[in-house]
Parts: sequence; structure tokens; C-alpha cells
Amino acid sequence: MANRLAQAQSLYLRKHAENPIDWWPWCDQAIQQARQENKPIFLSIGYSSCHWCTVMEGEAFSDPTIADYMNTHFLPIKVDREERPDIDSIYMQALQLMTGQGGWPLNVFLSPDDLLPFYGGTYFPVEPKYGRAGFLQVLQALRRFYDQDGEKVSAVKTEILQHLQQAAALAGGAELPEALLQRGLEYSTGILASKNMGPSFPMMPYGMAALRKVRFQVNECSGESEAEFPSEFQYDAATVCRQRGLDLALGGICDHVGGGFHRYTVDPTWTVPHFEKMLYDNGQIVEFLADLWAMGMQEPAFQRAVEGTVNWLKREMTAPEGYFYAAQDADSFVTPADREPEEGAFYVWRYAELADLLSADALSELAEQFTITPNGNFEGQNVLQRRYPDRLSTEVESALERLFTARYGTAPTATPTFPPARNNAEAKSIAWPGRIPAVTDTKMIVAWNSLMISGLARAATVFQEPDYYRIAATAAQFILSHQWVNDRLHRLNYEGSPSVIAQAEDYALLIKAMLDLDQAALALPADSTVELNDVNLWRSRATQLQAELDQFLWSIDQGGYYNTDARADLVIRERGYEDNATPAANGIAAANLVRLFLLTEEVDYLDRAEQTLQAFSAVMQKTPQACPSLFGALDWFRHLTLVKTTPEMMQALGRQFLPTAEYRAEIDLPAEVIAFVCQGVSCQEPARSIDQLQQQLRDCCSQRAVG
Repeated sequence: MANRLAQAQSLYLRKHAENPIDWWPWCDQAIQQARQENKPIFLSIGYSSCHWCTVMEGEAFSDPTIADYMNTHFLPIKVDREERPDIDSIYMQALQLMTGQGGWPLNVFLSPDDLLPFYGGTYFPVEPKYGRAGFLQVLQALRRFYDQDGEKVSAVKTEILQHLQQAAALAGGAELPEALLQRGLEYSTGILASKNMGPSFPMMPYGMAALRKVRFQVNECSGESEAEFPSEFQYDAATVCRQRGLDLALGGICDHVGGGFHRYTVDPTWTVPHFEKMLYDNGQIVEFLADLWAMGMQEPAFQRAVEGTVNWLKREMTAPEGYFYAAQDADSFVTPADREPEEGAFYVWRYAELADLLSADALSELAEQFTITPNGNFEGQNVLQRRYPDRLSTEVESALERLFTARYGTAPTATPTFPPARNNAEAKSIAWPGRIPAVTDTKMIVAWNSLMISGLARAATVFQEPDYYRIAATAAQFILSHQWVNDRLHRLNYEGSPSVIAQAEDYALLIKAMLDLDQAALALPADSTVELNDVNLWRSRATQLQAELDQFLWSIDQGGYYNTDARADLVIRERGYEDNATPAANGIAAANLVRLFLLTEEVDYLDRAEQTLQAFSAVMQKTPQACPSLFGALDWFRHLTLVKTTPEMMQALGRQFLPTAEYRAEIDLPAEVIAFVCQGVSCQEPARSIDQLQQQLRDCCSQRAVG
């Protein structure tokens, strides 16, 4: 018999609808029920494409004995972290305080009266294994602890609350020292350069910050040696960024057959991915690779990876209405008769299968360019990983097309769209022409769509691809037309139905996307069907969104933006500044404010940007490794540059890497003047030649504009 989650909109919650556990969604009624019965709350947080969430759903959460004990002694609540990142953020902090590490599934035990945690963990097996206790034994021990040792429970909760409150308070208002920016960018570069023996993640917020450091090196901006900067600057940012681009574009993290990027690799060599594909990773990676290309690192593999990602996006991740789906699972079924899906089954290749699909010569050619062996590199099968960044030969591209046909059942040119499998039942029941695909989570998330829109807008400009712009603009138009309810932006859309009031990251990333579309529209060829009214639309909607963000989430007392509205069911109200797989709201918001000042010349935006940076100045000084996006905003604040020039000139300038420059079209420039370059509140003399303009832009890279 299905439980309460059967009617949920969230795919992740519905995956637990057949569990014998009597799950509640997070709601006031559930919390009140727990308080009336004095039952500790078991809060379990995950997301639809999370592998270990799926494992625990099929094991512990499906076990009748565990369910019976859980239903009798706890009140179980399930949360989709993609619906409620505010809840996830608070309890992830708490878990890290309790155990020193985090991850999903995120399982914490709360007192019902104050919703504070007294114990937590991630994956719990049914029986003891992997050095972890069996879940039933954990539940029994925790119920005894809750009933019999109230003083210790209270002490744990008090300590957790104090830490959470201290982290949320943040001492702000301090100055932003001159050397702070360089130190922060160096930290990001070092993190990106660090080697480890564990999994490899894209870490795109750090990558974007490291790109900013490149121009401060020899001949990149002022022509000065990096020795002019503090001695701690030990990394060559250009080398580090190029290597991260190669890791992504060549590694097994990239789907070289179907396009798009997986979440991460389980090894340090970028070989074997954790096969889920997340929209937010792909949007950021596209933007990063486009910026590498703009910087002059024009490796053919970078362009191919971007093209492949856009093709995957159009084929598998775009709704008929034009918005982008959220994610695809790591696991898929090999045959409809299988009870459980297998990790990576849609993506990997047995050597014998390759030999059947390809001629001996084609297989040999493919093996010269990719890591292919009879023994494989993943459980006896092959994950394709490129060896070189050069352009692939016609023969190899043809071989990859044959693999595409084997996977999807049709050739690439005959597969403009590939319908999603929305759940396991669909995956097993539809007669797929090729392999059974992984389940796609088809909800629309504003923040994640915005990251993809920004990536497409940047790639459209750099590669001069109007189609990328049109795809991004269509998704943006859907959000602008469908995501407001009672004059508030909403975070999610489930098949045409908006849901959950937007959080700060939704506002900040959508404003960035509007500004990125504004700049892309200016920089594309005049005959690419991009009209000037597009520019006016994106810019005006950016200012409207900023006003809404300021009205509802600005912290009047402390500065910066709260993650979400004040709510009785949240133990603290956070202002997010730490970057994780996605950039933090306050870093993006502060950069947006600088850009809005440049475009509108309204100084209130610049004042609010400074207040935001000052609110987090102590964090930036003490833990620069935690907040690369704030340093990106500080770079904008220090080197903010406005270029007023002709549409023709913007096409050339937009293809360069000028990370603190914003452009405005000027049709009636004086005779012989090609551009005006302004930094902060002052302008340089009119530029009358390309050389003069480029020199002014190089000067603006390194000269501080705001004191």
C-alpha cells in the first residue's frame, strides 16, 4: 500500500511511495504530529539521481522489520534537497559538525520540540557492513538515548545550535584589504591544482575564480611579472585551468558518445565516472570551456565537448516547452526483466560488444584515441576516455556514431529528440530502440536552468553560435512567463505547475542569466535573428528580479542575502556564502549588482555590492578557500569596466576573456571613435584604434577602480 509520498510532485519522494515506512513530507502537520506523540523525527534528505539514496531505498527503507520499528518509535520525514536546499543546508552543516563529513543520503534525528539534531549519518546498511552498524540497531540505540539520557541529548543539541548560530551570524562590516583579492584567487587556483587519491569533481566555482587569476600573470594584463604580487602566488593559473579543461574534455567524466558530463569520477585519473548527469554541472562546464577558448586555449577537444553537451541538452534534457530537465540517474536497466538497475549500464562498453559493432580497423583506430582494452577499466567494461586533445579523425567520429546508434537505436542525425524515461516503470515498459536509458528527473529548477542559460549564452558568444543563444533564450522565456505566483518567483516547475517559493540562489543565478543573455545578444552577428528588443527585455527583467530579491531576502541588519524567507520550521536563517558544486548566492548576487551598476549607472547597486562584500569580509579573510564566488564578485568590484562601442566591435570583444567588462551598444559614436572605456565612475579618453582600445582594456584589468 502506498504511503503519503505517492501524491508528491517530486520524483525522489515518489520513489519512496511504496516503502513500508510511513513517510511524511516536510510540513507543519508532520512536525505537530511528532510533538503531540513526543516522537523524535527521522529526517532523511536526498535527491532522485543519488546512487546511495537509491541503494538505501531498496534496502533499509524497504525492510519490514525496520519499517515497523521506525513507524512505532519515530516520525519519518522525507525531503528532496533539490526542492528545499535551505533545509538541506542547515542539516548538512549539523551533520558535518557531528561526524566531520557529509553526503547523501543525509539522515539526521531531530527532537520534535525544536527541530535540532542529536545524531546523524549518511548511508546505513540493513546489516552491519562497510564499518557501519546495521540500521535497526542504530534506531534502537537512538530511541534509548532519546528516552533515557535527556541531558546528553540536550547538550548535543545546544552545541549544534551554538555552532549554527555562530556560522549564521558572521562578523561583517570589515574592510577589504588590498591583497585580499589576489590571495583569494590564489587559493582557488591551488584547490583546482591539488592532487588527491580520491574522487575527482569538476569544482567549477573554483575553476571560474582561477580563470580570473590568469590575467594577473606575465603579459596577461599589465605586463608585470607575477613577482610583483605576494610570494604565496605559486601556481601558474593558465596551466592549472588548461589542465582542468583537459581533464573534463578528455576524461571519462565526459560522455564522448552521447554528449554531456557526468557528476564526477570515482578516481583521481578522471577515468570512471559516477554516471549521473546533473544540469548544473553541465551549464558551468560549458561556460568554463568557452572561457578557456576565449582565453586562447583553443583545443579542439574543448569545442567538441561543448558541441556534444549542447546536442545532449537538445536531445534528452529539453522539455517541449523549452526549459531544461534537472538530472539523469547513474543507474539503468540492462533488460526489462531486471529487478534493479545497474550503475553505468547505459554508458559502458564490453570489448566483445565493440568488436561486434566495429570493424577491426575501426576498433584499432578508436583504441589509438581512447582507452579501450579487453579487460576494461570498470567492472570488466570500458568507459571511453580520450588520450589526446586534437581533432578526432573522420574514422573515429564514424566509429563513435556507430556506438551512438547502438546505444540510442538510431543514428545521431536521425535523433533530434530522445524522450525521457520518467521513472523505473517507464524505463522497463517502453520498447526502446536501443539500450534502456537512465531515468530522467523532468522537473524544472530555476537556479539550474539559469546556470545552463549562462553557459549557453557564453558559448554562443565565444563560438558565434546563434543556435546556442536561441536555446538559452527559449528556456529563459519559459521561466519569465510561468514561474511567478502572487508576484513571487517560484523555484520549481512540475509539468507546467510552479512550486516552492524561490530561494536566493534562484534569484541570483537567474539575474546572472539575464545579464549574460543581454551580453550575448549584443555580441552575435546582426543576421542571426537576434533583435535589439531582446537586449531590452533581458536587462529590464534583471532589474525587476533584483528589486524582488532586495525586497524579500536582503538582510537589513547584516548585509547580504538570506537563503530564503523567514520560516518557523527552520532553526536558523542562513546567508549562503560557501560554494559547493554550485556557486553561492551571495557571491553571484554581489557580482550582479556591480554589473547592474555598469549597465544602469545607478550607484545604489554599487553601494549594495560593497555592503554585501563587507558583510562577508571576515569569511573571505579567514577561509578564502570556502568562497571563490565572493572573490569573483570582489574582482568585479575592484576592476569594474564598461565598454561603450559599436555592435560590430562587440562581436570581437565578446569573444575575448575580459571577466570584469560589461558592454553597451552605442550607435552614434563621434567620428573616428570606436569605443569609450569607463572604469568605475571615470572614463578614459575615447579609443580611436583597436590597439588603443586593447591597451585601455589591459589597464583596466589590473588597476583598482574602487577604493
